[in-house]
Amino acid sequence: MSSDLTPAELADRVAHAVLSVPGVHDLHGGVLGEVATYLPGRRVTGVRLRDGDTQVHLVLTWGAPVSATTDEVRTRVAAIVPGTVHVAVEDVAAPGETVDTP
Repeated sequence: MSSDLTPAELADRVAHAVLSVPGVHDLHGGVLGEVATYLPGRRVTGVRLRDGDTQVHLVLTWGAPVSATTDEVRTRVAAIVPGTVHVAVEDVAAPGETVDTP
């Protein structure tokens, strides 16, 4: 991980970068919600940071090109964190589905 950012800043920056990619509907926490960066008082769902290894799990927008979208996610995340970036597509949003915001 980058030494100039806290884990919270890094996880938030990765999540923001992923959600800004066209074709990404949302981040996904995995089958049991286990894919997350756990922080004091909160977690960043869908982003798991480890030294030299970052995992991003996402939901694609209906009709988004899978390969191009995941390649763009990987490129943007790799610009933020060192090491390997793994991208997993967990789901595809139904046509017209909107993101629920808390």
